[in-house]
This record gives sequence, C-alpha cells and structure tokens, in this order.
Amino acid sequence: MTADSKSLTIGPGSEVQMHFTLSLRDGTVADTTRGGEPLRFVMGDGTLIEGLELALYGLREGERQCLTIGPRDAFGFPEEDNLHTLPRSEFPADIELEVGQIIGFSTPSGEEVPGAIMELKDDEVVVDFNHPLAGHEIVFEVEILEIAPAKQEPGRAATTAGRQDTEQSRKPGPGDE
Repeated sequence: MTADSKSLTIGPGSEVQMHFTLSLRDGTVADTTRGGEPLRFVMGDGTLIEGLELALYGLREGERQCLTIGPRDAFGFPEEDNLHTLPRSEFPADIELEVGQIIGFSTPSGEEVPGAIMELKDDEVVVDFNHPLAGHEIVFEVEILEIAPAKQEPGRAATTAGRQDTEQSRKPGPGDE
C-alpha cells in the first residue's frame, strides 16, 4: 500500500483485489475467499453480479463493508420457465439420480450450465435451471485489499444515480468504526 493509496476509491475500470464472504440472511455461507486467495477483478469486466459491483463503487482500499443485496440486483427471482421436465432416457443409465443433486448440462453453444434435480418420476426428471441463489437476499462481507486505477476505458460505467436504483444497503464491516 502506498502513502496515497488510501485516497484511491473503486471506480469504473479499477483493478480490485478483495476478500469476501457471501452468505444468506440466515447466515448460511455460500462462498468465501477467506482462508484462500483473494478475488482479483476489473470493475465492469462481468466477474461480479451487477448489484455487488454497484455497491463497491466509492469504497476505499482497506475498507470493510457488509453489503446486503436484494434478489432483483443479486441473482434474480426464480422463473417457472427454468423448470424443465426431461425424459429419464436422456440421462446416462449408470448415473444414480437424487433429488437435490446438481448436474452439469451442455447447451447447444457448448456452454455448461448447472441444473438441480427437483423431482424424480418413473420416466421423467424435473430439473431446475434457476440460479441456486435466485430469490434470496444475499449478504456480502467485503474487505478491499488493493485498488489500482483503470488502465483503459472500461466497457461500462456505473453512476451514483444507478446505485440508488438497486435493492441494497451498506453497513460497516467487522472492525470498521
């Protein structure tokens, strides 16, 4: 950290290194970098969900925050169209299927998407392709470790006005005063 690094704030195109813990409102931890390598990304590169990215704007190096993000700005709401009933014959015969199991499915473009088995019928399997955190308010505890200014023009920029349109709240993180 340099002498003037405390004056750096996260903005469009900033290179950021941070630790985070992602949890549900009930305290269930869904993901964390604590105990491992911090997350490195460039603001606007699509690494983060938009609601979290917008909440990070203006934070300073060394700052800790507890950010609550509503479903609309996090992973969206579950959509009925993302529930699909597939013939059991489309699954390999040697795979033991269980309700709650998450399986990777290939899209026509070759991308792999996860699907959760919701129901097993005699000849059919109901699969949910909604994001597992869809419909949930989420809590991100972040610690900004390092910020480097933008090296090039970012792909998209957020404004303070854009931040006001999101379902989120910000509270000091553990150790902040």
